[in-house]
Amino acid sequence: MKFLDQAKIFIASGNGGDGCASFRREKYIEFGGPNGGDGGKGGDVIFLVDNNLNTLIDFRYQQHFKAKRGENGKGKNQTGADGKNLIIKVPPGTEIYNEDKSVLLFDLIGENEKIVFAKGGNGGLGNSHFKSSTNQAPRKFTTGEIGEEKWVWLSLKLFADIGIIGKPNAGKSTFLSKISNANPKIGNYPFTTLNPVLGTVKRFDKEIILADIPGLIEGAHEGKGLGDKFLAHIERCKILLHLVDFTDKNWFENYKTVRNEIGKYDKKISSKTEIIVISKADLILSDKEDKIKEIKNKLNSNIFVISSFNNEGIEGLMDNLFNSIIINDD
Repeated sequence: MKFLDQAKIFIASGNGGDGCASFRREKYIEFGGPNGGDGGKGGDVIFLVDNNLNTLIDFRYQQHFKAKRGENGKGKNQTGADGKNLIIKVPPGTEIYNEDKSVLLFDLIGENEKIVFAKGGNGGLGNSHFKSSTNQAPRKFTTGEIGEEKWVWLSLKLFADIGIIGKPNAGKSTFLSKISNANPKIGNYPFTTLNPVLGTVKRFDKEIILADIPGLIEGAHEGKGLGDKFLAHIERCKILLHLVDFTDKNWFENYKTVRNEIGKYDKKISSKTEIIVISKADLILSDKEDKIKEIKNKLNSNIFVISSFNNEGIEGLMDNLFNSIIINDD
C-alpha cells in the first residue's frame, strides 16, 4: 500500500428537502384544508477514525464527498425522508485544517473517534404549519436549508511507539525488516526510504509499533532533503531509536546533525527518550571493544551495538525496547 500523509478534499453536507404545499382532497369531505408535509433533513458529513488505516492514499483517488439531500415533503402530511449521512474514514492521527492550513479544526487521535464535521440543512416547512384562523388555506411553504460546503486539508501524523531516526543509509530499513513484518525498500544508496514505513513486533500479549522515518540531513527542518514533513511523524512517537553508522568517519557529526534538526523543528520532540544504537557492527573489524568504549565516552550515554546482517545485539535491544515501552505507558 502506498503512503500518503496529506490530502485536500471538498466536502458538502446535504441540503434540506423543501416543504410541500398541498390540500386535502377526499370525496364527501367538504373542507379539506392544508396537508403539506415537511422536507427531510440533509445528511451530515461525519469523520470516523478507523484503526485499520495508516495512510490517506484513498483520498488521492476521490477528492469530493457529498452527503445526500433530504427528500421533499409530500401531501397527506408526509415528511420527506432524511438524507443519508456520509461517513469518511480516516486513520488515527489525522488532523483536519481549513483550506489555507492556517487553523487546526480537529485532531482525531482516539480509537473509533467520531465527529460531525458538517451538518446537513434542516428541511423546509409544509403549508400545514401556516394555517391560522385568518388563513384557512395557506399556500406558503419554505424551502430546505442549504448544507455546508468547504475545502479542507487532511494531514496525517503517524502513531507509533518507537520512531527510528538517523542519517540516510544508517541501516534503519534493514533493521526494521529484520525485526518486524515490514517490507521497506532497501538499497546501498541514500534515501531508499521515501515515505515512513510502519512495522509491528509482537511478544506474547504485548505489541509495539515502529516507524522507519526517512533519513534526515542538515536543513531538514527547513524542508531540505525529504523535508520537514517527515519530522512531523515522530511527534507522536513515545521513544526515539537513533541509529548511528559507526563505519562512517563522520559518525559523530552525523549524530549531532540529526539531533540539531529535531531540536530546531520542535524542542518537545528532542526531549523524548532516546535510545542510541550503533548499527553495522559486523563491519567493525578490529579493536571492537575499544571502539565501542570510545563511542560511549563521546556520546556520554549507554548504547546498543547491533548488526542486522548477523543478528548481533538485536535480541538484547528488543528486550530493552519492550521494557521501555511498558515503563513509558505506566
